[in-house]
Amino acid sequence: MFDADLIKKVYEQMPNRVEKAKKKLKRPLTYAEKILYAHLFETQTLETFGRGKDYVDFAPDRVAMQDATAQMALLQFMNSGKETTSVPSTVHCDHLIQAHIDGKTDLSTSFNVNREVFDFLESVSNKYGIGFWKPGAGIIHQVVLENYAFPGGMMIGTDSHTPNAGGLGMIAIGVGGADAVDVMAGMPWELKMPKLIGVKLTGKLNGWTAPKDIILKVAGILTVKGGTGAIVEYFGEGAESLSATGKGTICNMGAEVGATTSIFAYDDSMERYLQATGRAEVAEMAKELKDVLSPDPEVYENPEKYYDQLIEINLSELEPHINGPFTPDLATPVSEMKKVAEKNGWPLDVSVGLIGSCTNSSYEDISRASSIAKQAVDKGLKVKSEFTITPGSEQVRYTIERDGYINTFEQMGGKVFANACGPCIGQWARPGAEKNEKNTIVHSFNRNFSKRNDGNPNTHAFVTSPELVTALAISGRLDFNPIEDTLVNDKGEKVKLDPPTGFELPVNGFEVKDAGYQAPAKDGSQVNVSVEPDSKRLQLLEPFAAWNGKNISGAKLLIKALGKCTTDHISMAGPWLRFRGHLDNISNNLLIGAVNAFNNESNKVKNQLTGEYGEVPAVQRDYKANNIPTVIVGDHNYGEGSSREHAAMEPRHLGVKAVIVKSFARIHETNLKKQGMLGLTFANEADYDLIQENDTFNFVDLESFAPEKQLTVEVVHADGSKDAIKLNHTYNAQQIEWFKAGSALNLIRKQNI
Repeated sequence: MFDADLIKKVYEQMPNRVEKAKKKLKRPLTYAEKILYAHLFETQTLETFGRGKDYVDFAPDRVAMQDATAQMALLQFMNSGKETTSVPSTVHCDHLIQAHIDGKTDLSTSFNVNREVFDFLESVSNKYGIGFWKPGAGIIHQVVLENYAFPGGMMIGTDSHTPNAGGLGMIAIGVGGADAVDVMAGMPWELKMPKLIGVKLTGKLNGWTAPKDIILKVAGILTVKGGTGAIVEYFGEGAESLSATGKGTICNMGAEVGATTSIFAYDDSMERYLQATGRAEVAEMAKELKDVLSPDPEVYENPEKYYDQLIEINLSELEPHINGPFTPDLATPVSEMKKVAEKNGWPLDVSVGLIGSCTNSSYEDISRASSIAKQAVDKGLKVKSEFTITPGSEQVRYTIERDGYINTFEQMGGKVFANACGPCIGQWARPGAEKNEKNTIVHSFNRNFSKRNDGNPNTHAFVTSPELVTALAISGRLDFNPIEDTLVNDKGEKVKLDPPTGFELPVNGFEVKDAGYQAPAKDGSQVNVSVEPDSKRLQLLEPFAAWNGKNISGAKLLIKALGKCTTDHISMAGPWLRFRGHLDNISNNLLIGAVNAFNNESNKVKNQLTGEYGEVPAVQRDYKANNIPTVIVGDHNYGEGSSREHAAMEPRHLGVKAVIVKSFARIHETNLKKQGMLGLTFANEADYDLIQENDTFNFVDLESFAPEKQLTVEVVHADGSKDAIKLNHTYNAQQIEWFKAGSALNLIRKQNI
């Protein structure tokens, strides 16, 4: 068991800290509030913090990093001046394994292709006291849930789906690498006190409905930005009826509504899961604090008094959902899909069904999906679509193979990929994807943005439960409703699929031969970390230049992005993952997926120096070579999606000075601040429409940059006319110091060297 002493310490301190907070606030507390107030940094005074208003310094218990984001995070940590991490930290190699042939083959290929990066991560982990989970060990969030997550704890992770650990009652928040460096360096971690959204679950899931359908329903209600700046806290009899891994699924995909994190209170299902994963000691300690590890009774009695927003869902009436395409909040009940799909012209033939990922790869998920696959075999049904399985961890993979589920999927025609992210993040060498043919896939992942899974902009990706993915793959139709519809078997008979059945936990317990963990060296001082100067994959970082103290003037418009602009649009994953440790090389994907508002094309912007159109990175490099600052303009929820700080570091590296948008996604706004950039919003959203293609930007009062004080930018148009635009910001005094210093890391370095 990991972190035994740490967990004991948290549990010893938590009751007293919660009681002090209740006295200060003079009211009962929700569960999320208890954890937040119990994790204030030692120098943070206890106050009645304003939700959505006050920045607060916290002390997370742990940091987790996946291999793609860990590269840049650790390159930054190497510049922090610290000899070892101040809190327990881990690296998980899960993003750099491309799904192509099968798990064993793909893993071997990845070792060869990415050896330089894996060796770097292993050596840095060894040197600085960081636990290392080798390639093939599993997806970060599944591994964290199995080994590190504990009720009442707080962790941050360099991946937007870190909230998965909320399934075990932990506040787990996705961040950029610079935030991780703060915590690993022993610094306070700053977060604006979140608002609280309560989701009361009544009734009980039945039939084809799964935990995934709860978050698919919530996404339809809140949209992709409705949870921004808020913690979603689930409670009620319906919440207690769910498994811990089912809760994890819901918390994981809470990232798709923009939530800071999502969480469930401690209950019997968490106790069962802790015991099944070898952490009975944690279960016993948590059981003693059950009152502390849940909302106060008054919150349950009158939730509308304690949450900023309240949603109620009756699980007994909830219908299976299919969300998409191109956005995870476009929610359609399965009974309405035929009508909605035909109306929108979505391809009805399902080309591939994919289950697994960090969202839905638990033993329960796999066993329930397998029960549907077994019916296909037993009832003589020919599977119409391709079918793939991505196990979440080696422990899950080994156990489901032992229990015969993999064999069942293979009899159905399924293919098992490696224990890694694979198709979910674009690491899928899908044959024929380069043809850009219009097609439909269904998966149990969390995100379905355009091009995300296979790079094809015409792939219509739909998100649903593993059980429903399996059924749709068997039928080969998006509009198949297993609750009512029948299929024709190899004898010409009409047969119906029975509702899925499965096991919350393996009857014979979990089993694994090699989980894939490697402990760091006891003394890392003798470990050398080398980066070859001519490496194409890794590049040591140079500090960003400090602000010169003057107003920014003569800045050119790089791009005015139209509509949805996620971190996938700003810094694509897929084949670009290989450059995550090389800032200059990966900067060649800057904003290549964003749509230019002036021509409705991607990766084609006007170079104001030449008057010609070119690719975004090339145009920006031309501006940089000529020492001309630039500005990016965007729409609502700019930077939605993955936590990747490359989406902030790339424009910073190439000379962009400010990003001005209607609104930001939380993580991306923080990443911009950490890297010493200006992340600003239009005081009047309509001013977005004033921005023209040949504009020049002059900041007139940046010299007096201060908290809660608007900034003004003079926008000069090609005809000589001007508009003075007011800009809002959320920078506090500390964050303004980041800007002045050139980055937050520059300040940390000064303090530690």
